[in-house]
Amino acid sequence: MNTTETMKALTFGTELEYTGITRQRAALAVQSATGGQITHNGGSYDEWRVTAPDGRVWKAVSDGSLGDRNNSAEVVTPILRYGDIETLQQVVRALRHAGAKATRETSQHVHVGAEHLTARQLANLAKSWSKYEPLILAAAGTHQHRLDRYTKPCDSAFIARLQATRTDTLDALNVAWFGRVNRSPQHYDCNRYHALNLNNIWRTGTVEFRLFNGTTHAGEVRANIILCLAAVAKAMLARTASCRSPRQPAPATAKYDMRVYLLGLGLIGEEFKTVRQHLLKRLTGDSAWRRATRAA
Repeated sequence: MNTTETMKALTFGTELEYTGITRQRAALAVQSATGGQITHNGGSYDEWRVTAPDGRVWKAVSDGSLGDRNNSAEVVTPILRYGDIETLQQVVRALRHAGAKATRETSQHVHVGAEHLTARQLANLAKSWSKYEPLILAAAGTHQHRLDRYTKPCDSAFIARLQATRTDTLDALNVAWFGRVNRSPQHYDCNRYHALNLNNIWRTGTVEFRLFNGTTHAGEVRANIILCLAAVAKAMLARTASCRSPRQPAPATAKYDMRVYLLGLGLIGEEFKTVRQHLLKRLTGDSAWRRATRAA
């Protein structure tokens, strides 16, 4: 299988944070796109559920980071597959039409199913991600206050341990990630607050990407998810990966460098044209030429 085929075989889920909308209204918006039945379970997260006709459950819950608890919602998808992205986009559009707002306090998290990934493949992902992370964060436009707290870049100590240790087993990867043996991390373990979060490998069998700002744009939601799926797929197929010489976003070449990275992930051709557009639009430079090349 190539990278695109591997990517399309992966499972994922996403969490979408919004203000300007109650959990009940968010649930109604989800239902308008998916069909099914709404139930209000309440509890500490004031959980509203939409059980779609296929039996999968979408949730609208509260999130303490969103400020106004009475007028905000985090929409949590069920486990999805590549073919479900269009339905997810319909949900995002319905939420926007219902009044959902993406502010500086909101974010999008993406979880990719990793239960079948080996320790070596996960190490490949971590190494490759850390190498391109400065460029990816610039492309995502991640708000600085998130980088300072909830979305920290890769921990240099983790990368050093990863380089110094053979990560042929999940136990070895666990020690590299936490700096100690921690096979049962708590939900709010501080290691989770990184753009690439591996905590859930030992909790839910997923890799979490926490770098994306909140958005009501269905195309941006799709682009963010496909970037994460492609990064995981590339790591699965690679024999090895390097974390040397991190790719810093130079003003003159950032857009070109990111485009090369995306093409290397297999995001080529008309199918991924809008994905590339969304992931390049915040960067400077020319996507087709390095400045020196064009000047020559």
